[in-house]
Amino acid sequence: MHSSHDPFVRVRGAREHNLRNVDVDVPRDALVVFSGVSGSGKSSLAFGTLYAEAQRRYFESVAPYARRLIHQVGAPEVAEITGLPPAVSLEQRRSSPSSRSSVGTVTTLSNSLRMLYSRAGDHPPGAPRLDSDAFSPNTAAGACPQCQGLGLVHETDEDLLVPDPSLSVREGAVAAWPGAWQGKNLRDVLDALGYDVDRPWRELPRAEREWILFTDERPVVTVHPVREAGRIQRPYQGTYQSARRYVLHTFADTRSQTLRAKAERFLRAAPCAACGGARLRPESLAVTFAGRTIAELAALPLTALGQVLARTGGEGAARALTDDLLARIAPVTELGLGYLSLDRTAPSLSNGELQRLRLATQLRSGLFGVVYVLDEPSAGLHPADTEALLTVLDRLKAAGNSVFVVEHHLDVVRGADWLVDVGPAAGEHGGRVLHSGPMAGLAQVPESATRRFLFDRPAPARRAVRKPSGWLEVGPVTRHNLRDVRVRVPRGALTAVTGVSGSGKSTLVGAIADGTRDAGRLVTVDQKPIGRTPRSNLATYTGLFDVVRKLFAATDEARARGYRAGRFSFNVAGGRCERCQGEGFVSVELLFLPTTYAPCPECGGARYEPRTLEVRYRGAHIAAVLDLTVEAAAEFFADVPAAARSLGTLLDVGLGYLRLGQPATELSGGEAQRIKLANELQRVRREHTLYVLDEPTTGLHPADVEVLMRQVNGLVDAGHSVVVVEHDMDVVADADWVVDLGPGGGEEGGRVVAEGTPTQVASASLSRTAPYLARALGQAAGERG
Repeated sequence: MHSSHDPFVRVRGAREHNLRNVDVDVPRDALVVFSGVSGSGKSSLAFGTLYAEAQRRYFESVAPYARRLIHQVGAPEVAEITGLPPAVSLEQRRSSPSSRSSVGTVTTLSNSLRMLYSRAGDHPPGAPRLDSDAFSPNTAAGACPQCQGLGLVHETDEDLLVPDPSLSVREGAVAAWPGAWQGKNLRDVLDALGYDVDRPWRELPRAEREWILFTDERPVVTVHPVREAGRIQRPYQGTYQSARRYVLHTFADTRSQTLRAKAERFLRAAPCAACGGARLRPESLAVTFAGRTIAELAALPLTALGQVLARTGGEGAARALTDDLLARIAPVTELGLGYLSLDRTAPSLSNGELQRLRLATQLRSGLFGVVYVLDEPSAGLHPADTEALLTVLDRLKAAGNSVFVVEHHLDVVRGADWLVDVGPAAGEHGGRVLHSGPMAGLAQVPESATRRFLFDRPAPARRAVRKPSGWLEVGPVTRHNLRDVRVRVPRGALTAVTGVSGSGKSTLVGAIADGTRDAGRLVTVDQKPIGRTPRSNLATYTGLFDVVRKLFAATDEARARGYRAGRFSFNVAGGRCERCQGEGFVSVELLFLPTTYAPCPECGGARYEPRTLEVRYRGAHIAAVLDLTVEAAAEFFADVPAAARSLGTLLDVGLGYLRLGQPATELSGGEAQRIKLANELQRVRREHTLYVLDEPTTGLHPADVEVLMRQVNGLVDAGHSVVVVEHDMDVVADADWVVDLGPGGGEEGGRVVAEGTPTQVASASLSRTAPYLARALGQAAGERG
């Protein structure tokens, strides 16, 4: 054993995921960057091995009951690790936080602000002092009784419920009603009640329309169904409920995301009349500090909140509390998030924003001697903010911590004390440590994909800017922080939308999408997960699974046994393992800790029952096929056109390393986005399509960015239009048109600072993007010229 003074964390025999028996030594108290192409194994080393082992040791030391559990979850596949301090993970969590959590709760700034109001707020004369719970909309003591502390009430109106009044009820005028039998039932009940279901909606008398849509009555009548296709249907008792009642109930009570989302389309959210959207009860809103209610302060951008607190100061308790708040706000603004307000909900934040908020919170926690493991902290950061990020990482290190970062951003890689480069390629072609040491040593490693981008990067040959085939005019848009913004987007070209975090890029792109909905086909490719459970995966999402199941059902063995395609699905009873219901995992619920999954003890993770696995196609059973990587599957199914096409497009976007059955929950946002893109590429359209991609290069190594941009340029060359929100200046430099928003974030953003060709935008004086874009263009021009 090494002594505790050993300055290195030493990993021996790591075999997690695709790691090939890796031995590596990494220094403590240093900024260590793990680099490599997507899927090379760098996350398996940083998170799957180092962080998982630190967490396992922590569990063992903390709770005896956790040992049983660790036994079930399994330790990482590694022979031994020495010199490992406890670790804190700031992963880009795949799970999304609830709508009740906000910037204030994630950073714990809300707690401090509530203390301030409770102890130092001005209470009305004669009113008792309220304790801090009374200032939280999430407690019974504080929540507005009218809206339960949500701040919104949902209402609806005729325009929403009946989008097309020329239709009759029978033709589906009431769009909000459910489909299938339930909708037909409501229509038959109306008919039985004596309403004319065949007249166009707009010709019905006003009182009748009001009743059909808004009544709270629930009359019961006998319905005599019309005979359909020889089926005899008996009369039954049908109950009526109005469209408004149906929509509000569905929205409030359903567990189904789909139904809830559908109901939401027919609702308009309005601020609650009682609290004016402030979410608190009147007594709490009567308390002020610096002349404002807590809701007013929580709605200010953090930069403005800081100014208010700095001005008021106060003495005693008030002083101590405002100083504490200011000290907590500082790291958040430093990381470029000063435009956020405390009441901004967590689900409306991007992955990168959320991770940087957690990072800012950690800076205040004053921990010492721990390992921070970060997952691409530069995701979603404008180059101008990346410098601040490096300062923050250095400060964590200076406080006596080790900082391990999985990262693709070259500026962060250059800032590292030590570089661990994993590769050379993805999946089974990766999993080796190519270099572990100071960055300069990587220059001697020819097989590293990272090397050429750090050392001998040739100037990319820029193509001539494309001539647009026309223009899409968008705006004026007023939404979030955009005020009357108008932009032009070239047709048949690649447009990049740039600007610092919070400048309004995603808002503008959303408006571009809305503005062109009628003008042609629109495809939005975002980073939302392709599924929320281990049941959805690459194969189910792309439709490949259907093809594969049919192939299995067509084998002689399956025919002899009478197995249909459904037998080979792990989502349906029959062929699947019933112990885990085809998930392959059983979930282990832990007090205070996130749910963990352990392989199913019955099928060992295969997802199927043994008899189903006896059926083979070309020697492989269905579970083995799901275990193939895209690359291996492309060879296996080379002569099956339906499968080969979708596998080919997955290879084209650089996802050859993913396994067909890899659960959606294990995919990163960037991977999910590329799967969606591949799905679109496999059915390329004849008619003009506008593709909207939000930060498509997030999570990609520069080598993978090249692959992705080849595909994107292919779409444009085929006559389509593509709009990308992008921070990667090499991608922006290669666009045909750039729209730069800013100049800052939040209130200081939301304006078009510059638009034009990359060369034009690079020389715009007010733009914070210009100098970085000039650098990307200038390097190219200089090296060429």
